Amino acid sequence: MSNPTFYYIFVPMKMWAFLFFILPFLGCFYSGWHIWRILPLANGYKALVLAVLLSCFLLMFVNFIVGLERVPLPLARVMYDVGFSSVFVLLYIVIFFLVLDLGKLVHLVPDSFLKNSVVGTITVAGLLIIIFIYGRVHYYNKVLQPLELTTNKDLKNPMKIVLMSDLHLGYHNSKADLSKWVDMINAENPDLVLIAGDIVDISVHPILEENMAEEFRRLKAPVYTCLGNHDYYAGEPKSEQFYRDSGIRLIRDSHVAFDSGLVVVGRDDRTNPHRKNLRLLMKEVRESLVADSLQNPYIILLDHQPYNLEQAQQNKVDFQFSGHTHYGQVWPISWIEDRIYEDAFGPLQKGDTFYYVSSGIGIWGGKFRIGTRSEYVVLTISPSKMTEE
Repeated sequence: MSNPTFYYIFVPMKMWAFLFFILPFLGCFYSGWHIWRILPLANGYKALVLAVLLSCFLLMFVNFIVGLERVPLPLARVMYDVGFSSVFVLLYIVIFFLVLDLGKLVHLVPDSFLKNSVVGTITVAGLLIIIFIYGRVHYYNKVLQPLELTTNKDLKNPMKIVLMSDLHLGYHNSKADLSKWVDMINAENPDLVLIAGDIVDISVHPILEENMAEEFRRLKAPVYTCLGNHDYYAGEPKSEQFYRDSGIRLIRDSHVAFDSGLVVVGRDDRTNPHRKNLRLLMKEVRESLVADSLQNPYIILLDHQPYNLEQAQQNKVDFQFSGHTHYGQVWPISWIEDRIYEDAFGPLQKGDTFYYVSSGIGIWGGKFRIGTRSEYVVLTISPSKMTEE
């Protein structure tokens, strides 16, 4: 297929339909039935509550069908936040009622707690409110993750690099959010800033309307990025133009070599089925380095999605940085991520290759972090000779 976005979205149609259509609607029926039973209200008021909750959930689909670009930005932000947050709220409502049903099955929860119950309603609603207030507050707590590595490669001096992934700028992560992140990065005085994809969320429209490019231009260090799947969803040419306007250099199946002895390789996202094979890409990189008389550089690979990690080791990459997983954003999705990926979050070492998969500084959908965190990594790479001294 010539269109990589079409390939990525429509080839796994059954999987996407199951995860984002069938399961959520089954959850709606299950939780809706329980909400109807537990509410101590007349049927008319019960119907009203369910109608409001269902409307919030359906707003997620309206956002895609209507298109948020067609409405004023303040309204679009509300539609985005309510629509996509409802998925996470639905998840926890289902979990609560599953636990209560299990408790009822083993005679720990009386049926009266689940039927026309003031106590049951207050308990479930109160727990939801507490959890999502916590999740919202916790999202804004950006964790600085230090990472120190040494190398016997020909690195002339220590390098301090800020690593980020998954900014998801747009309708929910605004210019004000980005401004705070830029201040945090500048406070580190890094030599480089490397971003492992998904700077854009689902559209460049709010990014352009808020002129977020000027915030990126405030960064005091050079910025390099690779593409992520959301950069494709937003329209890859539009995303690439935004990077140029922002002073961000896109490394797309290519590399950048620095005088310090550092080489950064950026892969195109696997959304593009025609991206270069890593073996071929690294062969081209090494041929170029030989031509430039760089015999033993330290090689960092940016690859948005952390699949097939063994390939970096096989091709003698020193350090791979990835994102994409968000570590599920909320528990228990993080447990599912651990089953999908060899490394869904955090550090990993395979042979002489070191990996770090970030949970991301930003987030997709609702601004909630429950059992996960928003982070940025401050990487220091030091020549082993200097460390010994």
